[in-house]
Amino acid sequence: MKNVTELLKSKPERAMVTVKPDDTVLDAIKILAREDIGAAVVVSGDRLVGIFSERDYTRKVVLKGRHSESTKVEEIMTANVVCVSPRAKTRDCMALMSEKNIRHLPVVEEGRVVGMVSIRDIVTDIIADQDFTISQLEHYISGQ
Repeated sequence: MKNVTELLKSKPERAMVTVKPDDTVLDAIKILAREDIGAAVVVSGDRLVGIFSERDYTRKVVLKGRHSESTKVEEIMTANVVCVSPRAKTRDCMALMSEKNIRHLPVVEEGRVVGMVSIRDIVTDIIADQDFTISQLEHYISGQ
C-alpha cells in the first residue's frame, strides 16, 4: 500500500491547479473544465484558504440562482478544508474521504500545498494493491 507521496509521484506530471478567492466562479469553472478535473485548491499567495469543487458550484450557485459571472470563489468555496500529510496511507485517505463525504484531499506539508489526491486516485491505488496481493497469493498457492 502506497503513501500519498508515492501516489503523487505515480500520477502523470502536471502542475497543481489553483484558483484565487477573488476569481469569479465562471473563471474557476472554466479552469476545471480545461484541466478536466473536479476541484481546485483555493490559495491566497502560497496559503491554502479553501477548495472549490463542482459540488460547490452546483449546490451553492446553480441551485441558489446565483450568477457565475458575478459570484466570487470565496463566497462559495469550502473553507474548512480536510487535508492530509504526504505520509498518509492511501487506505487512511479512503477512510477519511468516506467519513467526511468528500472526493478531494489537498496534501499539505509544512503549511504548503504540495498536491491533491482524488477518490479516483485512491481507488485506483487500492485496486492495484489488491490485484498484486491476489497475484502473489495465486503464485503461492500454485507453487510457482
